[in-house]
Amino acid sequence: MDLIQTLGLALGASWTAGINLYATVATLGLLQHYKLAELPGGLHVLDNWLIIGIAIFLYTIEFVADKVPYVDTIWDAVHTFVRVPAGAILALAATTNLHPTVQVAALMLGGGLALTTHGTKATARAAANLSPEPVTNWMLSFVEDAVAIGAIALAAIHPVAILVVIAIFLLIFFWIAPKVVRRIRRMMGTVRAFLGGQPVPEASFK
Repeated sequence: MDLIQTLGLALGASWTAGINLYATVATLGLLQHYKLAELPGGLHVLDNWLIIGIAIFLYTIEFVADKVPYVDTIWDAVHTFVRVPAGAILALAATTNLHPTVQVAALMLGGGLALTTHGTKATARAAANLSPEPVTNWMLSFVEDAVAIGAIALAAIHPVAILVVIAIFLLIFFWIAPKVVRRIRRMMGTVRAFLGGQPVPEASFK
């Protein structure tokens, strides 16, 4: 892979990790294992049935948690501290064969991209939880899974194309950024309350 292709996959993996980390890891591992894509740098370690199996197991748990109103919000709040650093690590792992400057840049960009998609997902879920019926949550969950799996497959097979998708997403994100920032702040409060054994603030779900 050349530099642009490697960066496309690195940033694509970070971007989808913010939506669904476990689906991202499992999909990348399966694509490499079945020779449907060649992963750059340290990402080749994902071609391991232990890693793939753990990712699928955790994805199954998330698949269920994502369908339950308010449980999905707490799940997202806790995963603020999982998806964002994992997105940065995936970007770094993809660029281990490149110059250290590129690796550091990928690390920072990867974490930032994971934060944008994670925050956008959490904001959409909080809005959906205001609806009295569960159908909206289910639909959002299925759409998020489809986007995560489809986008990471696109990043692995056509890395340049995913850069276009990310650019379009970022244009939309900056338009809704104030709402996303407010949502992330509330999620931090939810995590502190949850881990401290205190009641989760009602505002966390709005």
